Amino acid sequence: MLVTRSLLFVLMFAVAVLPVYGGEATEVESLLKRPIIDPKLPLEEVREYAAARVPPVPEVKSVSEWENYAERIRRETLDRVVFRGEAARWRDAETKVEWLETIEGGPGYRIKKLRYEALPGLWIPALLYEPENLQGRVPVMLNVNGHAATGKTTDYKQIRCINLAKRGMLALNPEWLGMGQLRTDGYLHYRMNQLDLCGTSGLAPFYLAMQRGLDLLLSLEHADPSRVGVAGLSGGGWQTIIISSLDPRVTLANPVAGYSSLLTRARFPSDLGDSEQTPADFATTTEYSVLTAMMAPRPTLLTYNANDDCCFRSSHALPPLLQAAEPIFNLYGKPANLRSHVNHDPGTHNFELDNRQQFYKLVGDHFYQGESGFNATEIPCEAEVKDAEALFVEIAENNADFHSLAKALAENLPRDRELPTNQSDADTWRTAKRAVLAELVRTKQPDLQAIPSGEQTIGQTHAKFWRFRIGGAWSVPAVELSRGEVTETILLLADGGRAAAAAEAEELLENGGRVLAVDPFYFGESKIMGRDFLLALLLSAVGDRPLGLQATQVAGISRWAAEQFPQQPVRLVAIGHRASLYTLVAAALETKAIGSVELRGSLGSLKEVIERNISVREAPELFCFGLLEQFDIAQLAALVAPRQVRFIEPSQRARDELGGLKAWYAVHEVDFDPLP
Repeated sequence: MLVTRSLLFVLMFAVAVLPVYGGEATEVESLLKRPIIDPKLPLEEVREYAAARVPPVPEVKSVSEWENYAERIRRETLDRVVFRGEAARWRDAETKVEWLETIEGGPGYRIKKLRYEALPGLWIPALLYEPENLQGRVPVMLNVNGHAATGKTTDYKQIRCINLAKRGMLALNPEWLGMGQLRTDGYLHYRMNQLDLCGTSGLAPFYLAMQRGLDLLLSLEHADPSRVGVAGLSGGGWQTIIISSLDPRVTLANPVAGYSSLLTRARFPSDLGDSEQTPADFATTTEYSVLTAMMAPRPTLLTYNANDDCCFRSSHALPPLLQAAEPIFNLYGKPANLRSHVNHDPGTHNFELDNRQQFYKLVGDHFYQGESGFNATEIPCEAEVKDAEALFVEIAENNADFHSLAKALAENLPRDRELPTNQSDADTWRTAKRAVLAELVRTKQPDLQAIPSGEQTIGQTHAKFWRFRIGGAWSVPAVELSRGEVTETILLLADGGRAAAAAEAEELLENGGRVLAVDPFYFGESKIMGRDFLLALLLSAVGDRPLGLQATQVAGISRWAAEQFPQQPVRLVAIGHRASLYTLVAAALETKAIGSVELRGSLGSLKEVIERNISVREAPELFCFGLLEQFDIAQLAALVAPRQVRFIEPSQRARDELGGLKAWYAVHEVDFDPLP
């Protein structure tokens, strides 16, 4: 009986793993599924690549040398990362503050409800905890917070604000984008990249929400501009280091379990964070260890948790930051202004009593120095914590969010959509636009090494297995299939990876094609194991683009194939809207090796990314910064002319958007309809 049951289990397992569509795997499918690279390799390669491009804290010998460096980094980060595109206008726009009702807080303070614009049309609900009987100038504190669904009503945030007010400070408690009252789909942090696609920084709304909060605090009658603090947990810790390092008005900061160096993040995926923490080109100007050092000589408390169950565990996150910042604080002769605290009770991801009292002590030592009456022990106030209804702040239903802002920006993009109507102008246009595209997607022409990884024949199909080593950094697996007489060479690329393209490979083989099925970065066997899209964002943060890397790999392998098989033109066949985009970019830029392009399931317009409300976690390469600002699918296809670009079974949107390409091909004296 035992043998019978074991045999039955084996048979059941065998049936379970067979392809649903036909019993045994076909010979082509079996060959495409054969592993070529170690499954851990894509993760290791992106980690090494990113880590090598993270800027270190420079060695400086004087305060003046450091301050010149820090000022340059602030300016470049704000201009080149935070306030790009339309965000440059948001930065200087006039925004409003509207004060609403005042409610009773507790003994010694009241709570004023208000809303303020981070940028025109995007209102932030907030609460101001104001001491009673204010006289003279008092410290002000911006209290930010992270991924707490309860937002500004989170109990430990209320307790912190209440304690600050009871000590005589003005404490602002704003809602964070995507949390509390702003916890709607349009504020999902992974949708900020829709703005990036339009050439406007998705980071800007986050930064402006903090900057306008500081503006508001400093506009208050009793605000002391020499005593301005920021504190917050998790995403609030990230907000704290961002605004405090880049806005010199902040004079004290306590980021709690909110960030680590990008070098640390590359090694510890739990630290990677959402889109705002790894914005496009961030590491081309700075990185988090540099921002920490830029706090010098201002009082700074780095709080981390020993057993953090979320991210930024103290053992790996804190030491590199201290190592980077300590020499700069020492340079100023203010080593004591850089503090750190590791919480053990409860030791998890928290801003609870122990961490709060460390914060109060920092405030007392620096904002109330010499005042013997200041006590860092928390004032009990749990009974004064209010529910969400009591702290609700009215905002408009049509409040702007990432998605609505991106939709509005996309309406008039790309900026230059007209195609030339004569051959001479067309040649000039293509040359200029190819340079723009190459810069946008950050393509390169690195060395390529083709490493044979075995051969196998099943039935009539022969396979050669290749590992392409590109630029000494990336390994791209590919399977070369052939059967009988070959009439052309085809690169086959698919959203589902090469193993999912067996039916298409079979069709191409039957028609005389030599099929080179390739898995470029992020697809198929090249897919990253674990938190893959966050590592793709990290690649963009260090100055590259996932889309450009994919196009670089496809173009490089196309050049290799053209050299290996010069008697046949290289044709690219892409399956799916993601593969179609990087294939189209590769063909637009590689004019010699690639003879024609066939796209199956392509987008008709990049605006569909926004219209479908796609997030970066679903398809990170679609959000290449500024791509839609300069190009749509029609303009990219026009760069391939006079070579063929065929859209197979195009959607109605594709027909509407791409109909003008027939006239474009006529300019090149080619009678070709790209929309069959």
